Amino acid sequence: MYKKLLFLLVLFCAAVNAQWVQTAYRGSAYCFAVSPATGGAGSTNLFAGTVNGVVLTTNNGTSWTTVNAGLPNRPVGSLAVIGANLFAGTSGGGVFLLAGNDTSWTEVNNGLSNTDVLSLTVSPTVVGGTNLFTGTEGGVFLSTNNGISWTQVDSGLTSTIINSLAVSPSGTGGTNLFAGTEGGVFLSTNNGTSWTAINAGLTNRAVGSLAVIGANLFAGTAGAGVFLSTNNGTNWTPTILSGASVQSFAVIGTNLFAGTAGGSVFLSTNNGTSWAQVDSGLTSASINSLAVSLTGTAGTNLFAATDSGVYVRPLSEMFTGVKNKQNNFPTSFSLQQNYPNPFNPTTMINYSVPKTSLVTIKVYDILGKEIATLVNEEKSAGNYSVQFSANGGYASGRNGGNLSSGIYFYRMQSGNYSQTKKLVLLK
Repeated sequence: MYKKLLFLLVLFCAAVNAQWVQTAYRGSAYCFAVSPATGGAGSTNLFAGTVNGVVLTTNNGTSWTTVNAGLPNRPVGSLAVIGANLFAGTSGGGVFLLAGNDTSWTEVNNGLSNTDVLSLTVSPTVVGGTNLFTGTEGGVFLSTNNGISWTQVDSGLTSTIINSLAVSPSGTGGTNLFAGTEGGVFLSTNNGTSWTAINAGLTNRAVGSLAVIGANLFAGTAGAGVFLSTNNGTNWTPTILSGASVQSFAVIGTNLFAGTAGGSVFLSTNNGTSWAQVDSGLTSASINSLAVSLTGTAGTNLFAATDSGVYVRPLSEMFTGVKNKQNNFPTSFSLQQNYPNPFNPTTMINYSVPKTSLVTIKVYDILGKEIATLVNEEKSAGNYSVQFSANGGYASGRNGGNLSSGIYFYRMQSGNYSQTKKLVLLK
């Protein structure tokens, strides 16, 4: 009898653990940012924007520390990381910067005429720098100098309440910038200088969240579920997840999580063709944000920011039964040989990232001169591809700038990982 009871107890505990667990933070939380921690290899800082500022955990949510020195007592609805700099978008207070090892926030609102910040996103530039975009209740603003100054960039943006921003490669060496608004989705291909509405097939124009997986763009709407575009928003089609108000996404590799205003979390491993509900243990009525983080030795986890606190769940629980699990979760960094090789004029480079990391991939000539930056951004765990073209019009972008035939090298770096491979251009 004792052994039987013990066996049942083990089964009961396993069942209880296979669900979301509330962390030590129990207040309203709205957004996340993940950055490398100083506590050693494999650990990360997870910041959460809350109703009263910013909190930080370095131990998977077991404890949280308030990080509010210099920050006004306002809700923080968006966070972004550029290198060692953390940016916070506040409600009515604009943008604040926590730089490097500073312990106090600095207001960075010069030129920001609307201080109700709803979204932040980061985009690498073709010359190796970084653009920081903020979406407000009065349009989009751009900073090219870590928030020291801002320029309003919303010509053609007929709906100016910017709920979300997303960036994807344009295929021509630049980037596409997408804005999810109360009036649909807009696209800019020139860093916000001009915008075009891209809403064909989008039956609900109130877009609260955006996500990019390769060439696929997803839009979460208020009441009509998730829509998918495979052509940069030229056309949209509804996914099978309809009727839900989707206000948050998280991407890991080719997998998409969606959080709803009704307190549910869904997972799709096939670009929205089907969805699995994975919200056992969640008791909040609103999933405001989702984030993937590797914290210490605890494995890869999904965090949910809700109106009743922050919850956490191991990703491995939610992928039980998913085929080709190794393809979803690389166990190490890797850089593959480009294909085709030799090539003319374009070639593909595949690479893998085992945990959320800052990744750079650059191309060099035989003398070691840098000629293109293919990747320069934080990547979540997964398998990725990037295209390189020898017929681009400028250096330091995704294209090589009309290169001549010869031998070139491409190098991937992330933390202590570095790998270099040779590619051959034959014209």
